[in-house]
Amino acid sequence: MASAALRDTRRRIRSIESTKKITRAMELIAASRIPKATARVKGSKPYTAKLVEVIENVGAAGAGAEHRLLERREVKTVGILVVSSDRGMAGAYASNIIRLAERRIAALEKTGNDVLIYAVGKKAQSYFRYRGFRIERAFLGVTDTPGYNNARAIANTVMESYVTGRIDALEAFYTRFHSALTQTPTSYEVLPITPPEAQEREGPAVSYQFEPSPEEILERLLPRYVEALIFNMLLESSASEHSARRRAMKAATDNAEELIKLLTVRANRARQAEITTAITEIVGGAEALVDSKK
Repeated sequence: MASAALRDTRRRIRSIESTKKITRAMELIAASRIPKATARVKGSKPYTAKLVEVIENVGAAGAGAEHRLLERREVKTVGILVVSSDRGMAGAYASNIIRLAERRIAALEKTGNDVLIYAVGKKAQSYFRYRGFRIERAFLGVTDTPGYNNARAIANTVMESYVTGRIDALEAFYTRFHSALTQTPTSYEVLPITPPEAQEREGPAVSYQFEPSPEEILERLLPRYVEALIFNMLLESSASEHSARRRAMKAATDNAEELIKLLTVRANRARQAEITTAITEIVGGAEALVDSKK
């Protein structure tokens, strides 16, 4: 009969094997989502670039100097948009961006500014709520596969807060996606909008005629610009989350395999010791029996 130590070791091996199946499945799921998420990030770039180009052209025509989303005023209350994740098991992905935002919040409060938090993802909501921060609005169920409607809802909320004077500036914190191996927590000032500077382009300059007026066009474009910015942040954060989860689950699977090997060796040694002890007892008993018959 196996000893208690051997039974405990075998029980740990079975438990780790079950965990390994889960982490391996999550690794494969995350890996399968990375190509689609990466393609969505790349696909969103031309739209944002074209918006910037059009805003440059409209701005060059003298529009938008007094637009409410361009208005800069004394900053008393700052909105902090934090794009985290709804689920865990992604290593330090969520904690890195939350810490970056928290350091900025501490710096703002030290200078006497009020802070309102717009949390995207359950991780950010839970973290800041537990520590007593003021959460103006939380958006859940967004980060896994964000859609443009999600970006529009977030953009409308923060733009309304800015236009009504509830906040005087908005800073976004998200994870920028560079590759499947590299993601960088970063921040970006969303509101007030900084008008893009006209860039030199190859070829002859193009003269545009605007219908309706440049001011009316810009009135429609700037909200779309904010939506596109936030949508791009959501897409980059989603791709970063899947990449971070794949790496974390791969590391967990590798660690489980290594631990199973170590425990298997330990179990084999314990079993071998038990067999050796049993043989020794049998041999000793047989010799004692022979001696008793002499």
